[in-house]
Amino acid sequence: MTLPIGPDDVLDAATRLASIVVRTPVIFSPALDDATGQPVVCKAENLQRTGSFKFRGAFNHAVSLPAEALVHGIIGASSGNHAQALALASQLLGAPCTVVIPNDAPKAKVEGAIALGAQIVTYDRRTGDRDALVSELADRLNLSVVPSANSLRVMAGAGTAALELLTDHPDITTLLVPVGGGGLAAGTAVIAKHLRPGIRVIGVEPHTAADTLASLRAGRRTPLQEVPLTVADGLGHTIPSELPWQVNATLLDDVVTVTDPEITFAMGYAFQHLKCVVEPSGAVALAAVLAHRIDSADGKVGVMVSGGGVDLPVFHDLTSNARTRKVMPAHA
Repeated sequence: MTLPIGPDDVLDAATRLASIVVRTPVIFSPALDDATGQPVVCKAENLQRTGSFKFRGAFNHAVSLPAEALVHGIIGASSGNHAQALALASQLLGAPCTVVIPNDAPKAKVEGAIALGAQIVTYDRRTGDRDALVSELADRLNLSVVPSANSLRVMAGAGTAALELLTDHPDITTLLVPVGGGGLAAGTAVIAKHLRPGIRVIGVEPHTAADTLASLRAGRRTPLQEVPLTVADGLGHTIPSELPWQVNATLLDDVVTVTDPEITFAMGYAFQHLKCVVEPSGAVALAAVLAHRIDSADGKVGVMVSGGGVDLPVFHDLTSNARTRKVMPAHA
């Protein structure tokens, strides 16, 4: 089966983005190594421009559009991170930007997109069809759609984070990555398998929003029966995006799930031991390591910390119990 993207697409994106994105740091902690029983390094995409990995893919797609399309403007749907990424990409390219956001999206993400010049259209995620709304607005206003995941350029741009991580730490043997629409996981898997053919790439989903896991078990894209309820708002998808699914179904070695309490524990753990603020969606891969969802293996574990967009009161509320909870010991 021919995959929709290959490693050359990620390498090309890296060249295109070299002067635009932040080469985010790789962070680690002896406490984390002790808690998990193996060396762990975390790619801090919460420190990327607009606060998440999403800027990589949004800009990589938007910059490829014809000049005429940019004059008319671009549009995308998002739970918040892609909205901010798209708004900044549009600002840098001088293009008008419209983003469709659920009416319960985190306030910080909405305000971030507005501050960058985006026009906001809201919808109810439980009753509305965001893709249909985006399509209708794009047709009516002659806007170009920049998907949050279902795009070759978006997947390739997202994969540049893993390219940086594996360049800095070529001894990583297992790499964990959050899975929502699947763009980050797809780009990560493509470049990781190219650079290190024996590496394990494991996707991580919230337990209540495991649409990719359900699809893998069914052998085809399979929708969840209900809109997921999870603290990880950016990963609350009901069905994998089509193009990322083609990659992930082929290249991911496994998909594991984590619970909301495990996610919020990881957020508090990252704040205490890694000295960084991570949003729930960005903390799922770290949660999987802390909860021992992967088999211990020789070598180093890489963790994609994908974003840090969380309101301060929400962060406080979600992590307030983290100080009284303890991670299970590695030998348990």
